[in-house]
Formats: sequence, C-alpha cells, structure tokens
Amino acid sequence: MIRAKRKMDHIKLFTLLGDGPLTAGFEDVRFMHNCLPDLDSQNIKLSTNIANIKLSNPLLINAITGGADVLAADNQMLAEVAAVTGCAMAVGSQYGSVIRKEGIMSFEVVRKYNPKGIIFANLSADAKSDIVEKAIEMIAADGLQLHLNVAQELVMPEGDRNFCGYLHNIELICAKAQVPVIVKETGCGMTREQVRQLLNCGVTAIDVGGAGGTNFLAIEAARRQDSGYNEMLGWGIQTALSILEARTITAGNSCSGLIASGGIRSALDMAKALALGADAVGMAGNILLKIKLEGVSSAVQQITKMLELLRNIMLLTGCKSIADFRNTPLLFSGILFEHITCRGYNLPAISNQR
Repeated sequence: MIRAKRKMDHIKLFTLLGDGPLTAGFEDVRFMHNCLPDLDSQNIKLSTNIANIKLSNPLLINAITGGADVLAADNQMLAEVAAVTGCAMAVGSQYGSVIRKEGIMSFEVVRKYNPKGIIFANLSADAKSDIVEKAIEMIAADGLQLHLNVAQELVMPEGDRNFCGYLHNIELICAKAQVPVIVKETGCGMTREQVRQLLNCGVTAIDVGGAGGTNFLAIEAARRQDSGYNEMLGWGIQTALSILEARTITAGNSCSGLIASGGIRSALDMAKALALGADAVGMAGNILLKIKLEGVSSAVQQITKMLELLRNIMLLTGCKSIADFRNTPLLFSGILFEHITCRGYNLPAISNQR
C-alpha cells in the first residue's frame, strides 16, 4: 500500500508542479531553412525503428504511471490514445505488481485497450532477473524498459541509498530477457561514458531521459515537505545535451535505437530531438495532463497535430525521412554551444551530421 500511495502522490504532484526548473535545452538549437526542398509532403515518412521494432511514427507515449488499481483509468486512457494514433507506449514501473501482486490491473488494462500496439514493460535497473519474464508476460510486452532514477531515490523519503552492482544486474537481465532491453534515465540525462557502458553489457536501446521535463526530484521534495532539498532541483543534464552525448556512441553502433525524452512538449521539440540524432521521442506528462483536463479525443487531436507539424518541419528542412534529419544543418548557441566545445566535439562536423 505504501508503494501504491507513492505512485498516486506522483501523479497528483506532477499535475501541480509541472516542468522545470531547467529547460530541455532545445532553445539553443536552430534549423536552417531549405527554400528548395524538392519534396511532396505525402512522400515524407515518419516511420522509424527502436530496438529492432518498427514504429509507424517516432512518438513514444513514455512510462509515467501504474501500480495501483486506482491508476488503471489513467493507463487505460493512455492506451486508447496510443491505439488510435499508432504510437508506441511504455508503462510505469511494474516492480510492486510483480513482487507484491499490487495494482496488476493497472498494467493489464494497457494491452486490453491496445491489443495490437507496441508496448514496453518497465522495471527498475536493480530488479532481479528472475522477475523479468513476469513483467513482460503481464502485458505481452514487445520490449523492456529498465529505469535509472538514482537522484530521485536520494530525495525520496523511502528511497534506496545503495546503488552498487547496477551495471552487472543490467547485463544479467539483457542475457535473460527474450525481448529487446531499453535503459531509460528518469529526468537527469546520460553522458557518453555511461551510454558506452550500457551498450557494452548488451542493452539494445537508450532513452536519455534528460532534465527539462517532469521533475521527480521536485515531486519527492514536495512529498517529504523539506525545502532543504530545493537546491537539488536543477540537477541533471538537459535533454538536448544528453542526445548529443548519446549519439556520439550509438551512431554506427550495434545499438538499434536512441530515444529522446525529457521536456519534449511540441512538434518543434520533437523535430530538434530527431535532428540531434534520436530515432524516436518520448512524451508522457503533457499527454496525461491533456487527457485529464480534456479527455482522450483531445489528446488524440494533440498528437495528430504534432505529427502533422513534424511532417511540415521535415519538408522545410528538405528531409524525407527521420534518418535524413541527422544530415540537416543545425546552428547551436548558449549552453549547448558551450557543452559541445567543453566536451571536445568537432563543432562544424556535428553541426552538419550527427
């Protein structure tokens, strides 16, 4: 019951707190207009691949909730939106449901209302490998997300304080899982060093989960009602920076997917994330909030419009496919420019190809 209450607190506080204080960093990325695109918008392809799984469009409705029966309605509506729009979907952490048999219905409802969709299961990166198949079977999952949330755990009143052995455990899970494994940060981003470690132990795809979106540090600080943790709320690597970090490793690697998530709230954000090198983008908080405020149909309309605008941006940059985006020229400024310089990247090269 404690775990279930925490999950309900997360949803309540998410709707109150919103994003921030960091931005996702996309304000430091600019496209170059192509006045001669030589394209028919009807021929622009939005399909992409993540973890050897073909997606009809690059938007993933990312992990956000589940684990308590009262949250089944939220996951049902998210599943309905995914089914109509053709978006892939990931569920929230299933750990409590697998171990304690709590809130199982809140996950099973996803496959019930999206029987043919692409759905990812979700467990903590420290979950024992012997429960992996149970999580996958619960929703007939096409892939498995393993989430990393060290910073959140440190602020969480009942959180973990020992993070030894995570990488080895991920390697064990990768060896045992019968579906592709995606490792996802939950709002603090990734660097190229950790991405390399993850790929070397068998991870199939990376979700950078950068700073700039739903702030679980702020949520946990609010739960414990301790303002002393407020100085940590700006911790993390912005999403735009994290994409560039990860792309330097995933490009040309056997890893078959890079997902960008964290503060992606518009078609322009999506386009910039894809141009920086992502194969797909994850959204969660803004879609759930749209559902709660206006219903499933409004969320479907929101996603449909974003995908339409994404197609327009692709045309305006002369890009016929998601892969083409990686060769469209970009201009960098601000913190992102400084990051590229400080980390020793070749600025002219990365401005023209990621």
